Amino acid sequence: MRLASFFHSDRDRIGFDVDGALVDLNDAFSASSQSIRFDDMGAFISAGDEALAKAQTAYQYVLDNPDSVTRIPESEIRWHPPVRRPYKIIGIAMNNSASDSRKISAPDHPLFFMKPASSLVGHKEPIEVRDYYGSVHPEPELALVINKDCRDVSVEDAMDYVFGFTILNDMTGNGMRSEDMVHYYALYPSKDDPNILEKREQHLSYTARYKGTDGFGPMGPYLVTKDDIPDPHTLDVRCWHKDDLIAEDSTAYYTYSVQEIIAYITRYHTMWAGDVISLGTAFRPSQSGGRSLHTANITKFGGPVSVEISGLGRLENPVVKV
Repeated sequence: MRLASFFHSDRDRIGFDVDGALVDLNDAFSASSQSIRFDDMGAFISAGDEALAKAQTAYQYVLDNPDSVTRIPESEIRWHPPVRRPYKIIGIAMNNSASDSRKISAPDHPLFFMKPASSLVGHKEPIEVRDYYGSVHPEPELALVINKDCRDVSVEDAMDYVFGFTILNDMTGNGMRSEDMVHYYALYPSKDDPNILEKREQHLSYTARYKGTDGFGPMGPYLVTKDDIPDPHTLDVRCWHKDDLIAEDSTAYYTYSVQEIIAYITRYHTMWAGDVISLGTAFRPSQSGGRSLHTANITKFGGPVSVEISGLGRLENPVVKV
């Protein structure tokens, strides 16, 4: 199923796609004589496998009885991010073999950071930029949504904790990253004598502004249940700035797999139902020889920007200068 969160007729809804139109999930439950309802996607995901099975029953009922519910044209809705307020959005850094040649040094495990839920915007909603942000560019990514609370997940069991997949455009403010760069001496206990502090030269840049500013997390349009994405490592990813194709890649080039990422993150963080993991940027330039996505400075050049991933649809957002 292709699930969505959206606003229509003065209220927020969740629903599923049928032939390019949306059906309110709660209406489908009623039509299929199921006494269950959910106010938002987070509550639906948290209700577990039983709720998903009932949703699949409702979906099949609508397919078999096309006149049983109202179908809402996409042109009449306002899109929300599929999960509007996840507790955590975790981004995986440099998870693409195309970045290997740029690494001066790197650890042998996934690198990750967090984005706040306030950075999220839905499909077709504007990304607002301000001059003092400096350079901001898109980063097209496949993202997964966790289906149940988990900690210390094994690689072998990791897919059991995936509800489904969506698109996340990990907007990145290079201007703010460079402004927040610190070159300094960190203090560590000496290996020879823990009572003595040693100075070690380090470079740091914190992600709160350059990854987490409002609007830096376009997500959607759909949350596709994992049964419709049999292998998340074989998906084509494309990104456009205006009419220019600026990235043409595949999830086959991940350095770390979905399973490895979930297992590693849950060594440190409890993941809750509805949490999002964005799996890394697909940034190989277009095979036609177009420009790099790193040149697509939306603060200077505007938008729109869009991301397409096979099986998940196309996420598009205008850019508005404020």
